Amino acid sequence: MKGSPGRRPSLTRRALVLGTPATVAGLAGGSLLAVPAGASPVEVEALLRRGGAVIAFRHARAPGTFDPPGMRLDDCRTQRNLDDDGRAQARRIGQWFSDRGLKPARVRSSPWCRCVDTATLAFGTPEVWAALGSPVGQGERTSREAVASLRQALAAAVRQRGRFEAWVTHMFVLSALTGEHSDSGEGLVLGTAPDGSPRVLARLMA
Repeated sequence: MKGSPGRRPSLTRRALVLGTPATVAGLAGGSLLAVPAGASPVEVEALLRRGGAVIAFRHARAPGTFDPPGMRLDDCRTQRNLDDDGRAQARRIGQWFSDRGLKPARVRSSPWCRCVDTATLAFGTPEVWAALGSPVGQGERTSREAVASLRQALAAAVRQRGRFEAWVTHMFVLSALTGEHSDSGEGLVLGTAPDGSPRVLARLMA
């Protein structure tokens, strides 16, 4: 899967630090999470605590772009994988949730090892779900079917007040679902618009 950033429609929005004032000094070291202006840290936490949402993460940092030729889903050694920074990033995500007592009712992951590892380090062993897999190398029809499955699952999750799900997937999948770019380790808090289409409510950035 391609890892280089694309153009994000929301680049003009200023990020806010998620953390207490005492922790702001750690920002330069990349140890905090942030969300775009328009949704305060308290509001983001409230969205998840209220439930009826999905937080969908792009996997944590994994050096490179596409998977090597001959990649196999059953052999992590043939894939692009998280590096030390990526593993630390995934742990920071999990720590943010743990510190606030926020626990996903369901954790689902793409079958790719970098996604499974991100989910495991952040939340524990995930449910592997093919619909979250990268569309690269698959037919256009398969991608459309996967997006349709994701939309159905999101609609079902939105109806479940008091709980939220965490998904870990790829940039291309999130872009196909929401029309927005995402960075490595970034989580999109998803709900639905009045017409039922996916809607990005807020972002969390490791």
